[in-house]
Amino acid sequence: MSEIKHKALQSYLKKHGKEAFFSVYLIYGEDLLCKTAFNNLLDALLPLPERSMNYEPVENDNIYEAIERANTFSLLPGTKVVTLLGSRIFYSKQAHVTFLEKAKEAFDNEDMKKAAKYVASLLGILNLSFGDVDTPANRSRNLNLDSELLSDDKWLDKIVTYCKDNEVSVPPAKDNAGDLQKAIEKGFPEGNHLIITTDISDKRRGLFKAINKHGMVIDCSVPRGSRMADKKEQESVLGERMRAILGQSGKKMDRDAYMAMYEMTGFDLRTFSNNLEKLINYVGSRKNISVHDVNAVLKRTKQDPIYELTSAVSDRKTEDALFFVNSLLSSGFFPLQVLGAIINQIRKLLLMKGFAESPRGKVWNTRVSYQGFQAHVMPEIRAYDDELLSRLEAWESLLSKKEEKGDGKKKKGKKKAKPVTDVLIAKNPKSPYPVYLTLLKSEKFTNTELLEIIEYLSEADLKLKTTGQNPKLVIEKAVLRICGT
Repeated sequence: MSEIKHKALQSYLKKHGKEAFFSVYLIYGEDLLCKTAFNNLLDALLPLPERSMNYEPVENDNIYEAIERANTFSLLPGTKVVTLLGSRIFYSKQAHVTFLEKAKEAFDNEDMKKAAKYVASLLGILNLSFGDVDTPANRSRNLNLDSELLSDDKWLDKIVTYCKDNEVSVPPAKDNAGDLQKAIEKGFPEGNHLIITTDISDKRRGLFKAINKHGMVIDCSVPRGSRMADKKEQESVLGERMRAILGQSGKKMDRDAYMAMYEMTGFDLRTFSNNLEKLINYVGSRKNISVHDVNAVLKRTKQDPIYELTSAVSDRKTEDALFFVNSLLSSGFFPLQVLGAIINQIRKLLLMKGFAESPRGKVWNTRVSYQGFQAHVMPEIRAYDDELLSRLEAWESLLSKKEEKGDGKKKKGKKKAKPVTDVLIAKNPKSPYPVYLTLLKSEKFTNTELLEIIEYLSEADLKLKTTGQNPKLVIEKAVLRICGT
């Protein structure tokens, strides 16, 4: 079995030379990393002067044409390379949420062509048409996907409209992976090589295992999680990319500028690279790129990491929560701002607990699916919120009457106060998925624990405001208390 990371490819090729070439290669993962790995591999297999006759890229993901060409001897002696670039051969029903994520990412980057490709591919796998997903009702009936991305799916409407306007076709739902697997297991003529690149690869499939056994797999994927190890790998990839681009232009960037740029984009390799090119053009003849240049040229595209902190806290993931506390404080967030976000999140969990332990909360348990939650639990939450609002209005009315009775005068010109809505669970009933997630997270705590945590956070808030203790240590202790360490 031969599977290596993209970082090791160059040294592997230098060490082993042509003796280590395989008949088939699979390169999968991040688009820019895949392109770099592909170019390095192609340069080693088939130098530029030899490509005019012996390099045969296959268009439109035509698997059978690729098999035929890989089994045909070239007109000229020597190495022959056949390629399937951007193949969908590994796309499967198990990866349907990944299609949505990549479509949304492309949409956010204003790459409608790429977004349309992912949506069309998903529909092809599910044997659906654009008409089957052109309205929220149709999507709910036909997609049957549990994804937060569909809680507010106006972006998907725009992609579907783009596909219809530009006559984007849905690819037929064929599984030709089996035939390609047989061809790989049988082998290609000596000197012939097949290179496949893809962004999504299912390691459980027989085709992947066959390539891994008879050829080489080059892993260009980067973890998208929020664990410390994932963050370190993301930063390593961005650092390599930055050094490569800056090296070509003869520019330098200090650590503060890099961190400012990272906080604006997060891990988005293409956006990061494009922004770096903008900065190089902006500074002109100057050698150094400063944090002032970053702030002057770039706009923030990364989601506020405060949400990542509150998510880690409510999941009771100590390591992740401490990482985001440090990240937020290092990037300029005020300690009270960070602690306030944690307090608000615990209050939300406490509100959820109140519903779950109420008579209306009897419909809820952790085994309820998202569809079941929408159908049975969400109506009870809305009713629970309505009852709470009615009680607040009654209390407000009673207090107003007592005030009037106390001074014997009716206060003129005073508008009727609206009940506060920060005690409501579903402030936006049209977006139920975040409510579902928070309700699930609340199950990680008992009601008693949450009340004790609120009391502890109140003490931490007082310490930040009245003592000279290190704010970071105060917040870290609060996180440790919440996560149960």
